[in-house]
Amino acid sequence: MPEYALTIEVRTHPAGASVVVLAGELDFHTAPRLHRAVEGTAEDLPLVLDLTRLGFCDSVGVAELLFAFRRTRAAGTALALAGTSLDLRRLLAMAGVDGLLPSHATVDAAVDALPRNG
Repeated sequence: MPEYALTIEVRTHPAGASVVVLAGELDFHTAPRLHRAVEGTAEDLPLVLDLTRLGFCDSVGVAELLFAFRRTRAAGTALALAGTSLDLRRLLAMAGVDGLLPSHATVDAAVDALPRNG
């Protein structure tokens, strides 16, 4: 699968959260790139995955979303999803993990909903 099937941008939100923006397809071929991007974020900051421009996600992609959840949990921070499509929300519900991965309409809403340390 071509390298451009998934683009990833990592930035820091002004409120103090790492934001990973995904566009394209998150699947068997591209999931390792998300894994590396999540590993590269600051462990002491909460994490928001912006999925607004994600067109497709398979079960391997869901596994990477769960990796991000486990990583933030282990670091004592939190994970939130933003811009989750109806199809992805259904997939997360069918997998029984929708309760672990809170979803919000926008990145700002997701950041605002994140629990804060201290």
